[in-house]
Amino acid sequence: MIVLIKLVLAHLLGDFVFQPNSWVEAKEAKKFKAYQLYLHLLVHGLLIMVILADLSFWPYAVAIVLVHGIVDVIKLYAQKEQTKRYWFFIDQLAHILTLIVMVGVLDPTLLDLLYPVSEKLWLVVTLLVFLSLPASIIIKTIISKWTPATVDEIGSLEKAGQYIGILERWFVLIFIIAGKWEAIGFLVAAKSVFRFGDLKESKDRKLTEYILIGTLVSFGLAILCGWIYEQYQL
Repeated sequence: MIVLIKLVLAHLLGDFVFQPNSWVEAKEAKKFKAYQLYLHLLVHGLLIMVILADLSFWPYAVAIVLVHGIVDVIKLYAQKEQTKRYWFFIDQLAHILTLIVMVGVLDPTLLDLLYPVSEKLWLVVTLLVFLSLPASIIIKTIISKWTPATVDEIGSLEKAGQYIGILERWFVLIFIIAGKWEAIGFLVAAKSVFRFGDLKESKDRKLTEYILIGTLVSFGLAILCGWIYEQYQL
């Protein structure tokens, strides 16, 4: 397991600490023709060897660097200005999975250690996915009956409400899993201060009730998912 931790450390240093913005911009402009791409890969290889301090690991280091380069090139050609943030996370996930697979090849017992938590992990991932867009659609459908004729969106970020709802449901689920119910109370209080303070100024009772119903349904779904997780533990 320590090998995986060291590889992740090398990855974080190579991708975020020792990669200047000028390298990132050069790679995006020139793709695989940018020499900065190869400097970036060289830095990764050196970091792996220095942190692991094991010369016999060099074949694995070379393999990791090659896969890293392939993933980076795919991202450089596939991403568009509008999809950069999505490709950032896809890129990072691919790199971490590469490290896990490589350590699994080096030491198969690591996969045995990961297997016992796989069922709980699948459940958590499923619940998190449900609490994202599916829950947003469910909530929107439930409260559509009371949707105000006009909703003022001036000064609001695009889809900000949807993303805030997803994040709050994720936080609630994580707090339940961690057994921190008091943190949920703090989250509700914090949202009430910001959200309902604005609604009070608007003096729109129907809009206030509409938002309140949506908030309660949102928290209700998150708590339901937390209950499902706890029941699965029994």
